Amino acid sequence: MKQSDGLIFKFSHFYIAAAALLLTACATADKQSPKNTINQDEVMSKLSLEDKAHFVIGTGMAGFSGNDAVIGATRSLVPGAAGTTYPLDSLGIPAVVLADGPAGLRIDAKRDNDSATYYCTHFPIGTLLASTWNTQLIEQVGQAIGEEVKEYGADVLLAPALNIMRNPLCGRNFEYYSEDPVVAGKTAAAYITGVQKNDVGTSIKHFAANNQETNRMNNDAHISQRALREIYLKGFEIAIKESKPWTVMTSYNYINGVYTSESKDLVTTILRDEWGYEGTVMTDWFGGKDGAKQMWAGNDMLQPGKAEQFDSIVAGVKSGKLSEADLDRSVKRILNLVEKSPRYQGYKYSNKPDLKAHAAVTRQSAAEGMVLMKNGGALPFAKSVKNVALYGNTSYDFIAGGTGSGNVNHAYVVSLLDGLKNGGYTVSDELKNAYAAYAAECKAKVEAEIAAAAKKDPKNAMLLRFMPRPLPAEKQFSADELTKQAAASDIAVITLGRISGEFMDRKAADFNLSDSERQLITQVCDVYHKAGKQVVVLLNIGGVIETASWNQLPDAILCAWQAGQEGGNSVVDVLSGKQSPSGKFTMTWPVNFTDAYSSKNFPVDQDPRIDMTNQGSKSANVKNVDYTDYEEDIYVGYRYFDSFDVPVSYPFGFGLSYTTFAYSDAKIVENGDAYEVSVTVKNTGKHEGKEVVELYISAPDNQAANKPVKELKAYGKTKQLAPGESETITMTVQAADLASFDEAASAWVVAAGEYQFLVGASSQDIKATLKAQVKGQQTKVNNVMKPQGTMNLLKR
Repeated sequence: MKQSDGLIFKFSHFYIAAAALLLTACATADKQSPKNTINQDEVMSKLSLEDKAHFVIGTGMAGFSGNDAVIGATRSLVPGAAGTTYPLDSLGIPAVVLADGPAGLRIDAKRDNDSATYYCTHFPIGTLLASTWNTQLIEQVGQAIGEEVKEYGADVLLAPALNIMRNPLCGRNFEYYSEDPVVAGKTAAAYITGVQKNDVGTSIKHFAANNQETNRMNNDAHISQRALREIYLKGFEIAIKESKPWTVMTSYNYINGVYTSESKDLVTTILRDEWGYEGTVMTDWFGGKDGAKQMWAGNDMLQPGKAEQFDSIVAGVKSGKLSEADLDRSVKRILNLVEKSPRYQGYKYSNKPDLKAHAAVTRQSAAEGMVLMKNGGALPFAKSVKNVALYGNTSYDFIAGGTGSGNVNHAYVVSLLDGLKNGGYTVSDELKNAYAAYAAECKAKVEAEIAAAAKKDPKNAMLLRFMPRPLPAEKQFSADELTKQAAASDIAVITLGRISGEFMDRKAADFNLSDSERQLITQVCDVYHKAGKQVVVLLNIGGVIETASWNQLPDAILCAWQAGQEGGNSVVDVLSGKQSPSGKFTMTWPVNFTDAYSSKNFPVDQDPRIDMTNQGSKSANVKNVDYTDYEEDIYVGYRYFDSFDVPVSYPFGFGLSYTTFAYSDAKIVENGDAYEVSVTVKNTGKHEGKEVVELYISAPDNQAANKPVKELKAYGKTKQLAPGESETITMTVQAADLASFDEAASAWVVAAGEYQFLVGASSQDIKATLKAQVKGQQTKVNNVMKPQGTMNLLKR
């Protein structure tokens, strides 16, 4: 899509500063306002059992469940929001609005009998934000998103999503942050802090181990206690303790035979008793089955609400299966949530957030998260570059983000074509017209296929709107056409696109280049290189793809991810050198898909099992569909590749810059129960730039105790350094952070001995090795969530 004329504006640091000042002022004013309170004892005394059962489930979802009258009333609060809590109007308890994220607020842009539009800003996808490694920047993005949540009348944003990128083909990896729990947790904490500065809530999700979309409603994740604690729960623990989200959303899947929303071990013992969480826990939409068991487990709110859940709760209390005290506890937690909400506090939302300022925020943040993968001198564009030959379907129809609940109804998306024009570059009209005609032809074919599929299966017609649509084959050109285009151009840019989303995982073919993509890259590089011209490949993707077989062909490769609505402008800011790329990968890029150890325990090329209202059952026994064995155990991502010396295309933490950096004067200081590591980073090149510094730990007993060769424990990022400028980065690791989980002792154990503190530019580019003697310690925790059978786990 092209950028709307009325929303074109010149990028300026003024807008970023103005946005920051505006958001800070709003947050400060709100925090100073008086708060209304709920007299919980009085409310509880007036509620019948049936009232309580209604209150802990949502108001239903149009077309699927619930009381149509209630649905109509609550949907009118903010059309397009995901749901609401149940109102108790006679007691002055309103419904509060729950709306999707995490790349921005998801509500309807158009409303019945209303000529106005209610567009939201489409911010960069979670993967790109994490790739900035800049928690301060992520907090600013969260604050901008939170302002839209509040001004459009929503109360809780159903975000962030921070499940671990266990496998490259997970359909929702674009929403997630990393294969590493420290990066995931710190990124989520910054996002939550930013959003909640607006006095609106967040719902951290999906708790936990929602690492595949195939049969997500009924898949049983078989995971060791150690991998659960060290990998799949650790990010949640970090974010929850650091940022205190208002709500936690349980995931759809089972873990070791128990639905997460029905697991008291997970929702009460770990989340509340061990971590001290005091907020509200809600289900994902239609998650779990047994309402009484969900209440007993400590899952306070069931969304969007089904009649059978209401019946189960009422019958459970009457039969003694569910204690009414447990139900009362959940009612009170929801009352606490309602009390904090802008709606209960009487906030007069404007329906007019500052979309122009937020567009500047998304433009700048997106550029910082892009990862320069290769550069043979083609980037930034030389001053002599004026005419750009633009290839690839996605260059003209840029992908802002993924599909499903993670999508945003935005006003526009800046294509790469428009971004180049806005940046003062000229793009061939002949190429533009050829791609426009090809796109129209492909779109008509896809629309016909979707219409036929909807007619064949009317029940899933609505779902087709949320599913990722297949991208067309790349348009091909003859050698003569390419030669003519090369003669008229200064440089070529080829964009490769990928899109994925909720409900289904990516296919294996989506990891590899298609024949048409490979042919386009090969022929363009061949012709342009013969003409003495350079070629840049741009990746407009939401997840990892194969690069080893072709990355030697172009002169430069830039991973732009899916950069939100300002994507084309953000990319050109980097291509032109206006902004130096400083993103680094938060995941490993394998040479082949099968190199990822989890690939043998992942639903590769399985048909999606779509069960919107969770009416199916875990009755079948199909591997990687009905159950998935996490046999890689703790060896996820770089923990596997680095520990077992498996070659990769790009290691975890990798990212180039337009400049170079030197590391010096690395030191470690023991400060009580903490270790402070400092290192000086100097810009030794000719461009401004920022550098991400990563701190890994190698334990003294890693081989004998079956530990990874190294694990990330902290990181930092420099400010923008001018050529010759230096900055000292200090990173702190608590002694407790060095612990591994000992299943036999059901304890976090720090082995005594000499630890190596590895300062690196990536997991495979270590700049300094420091050593420190660490005392042993042990912290007991509850022995819960054991696998039901013996597992064949990977060991060093």
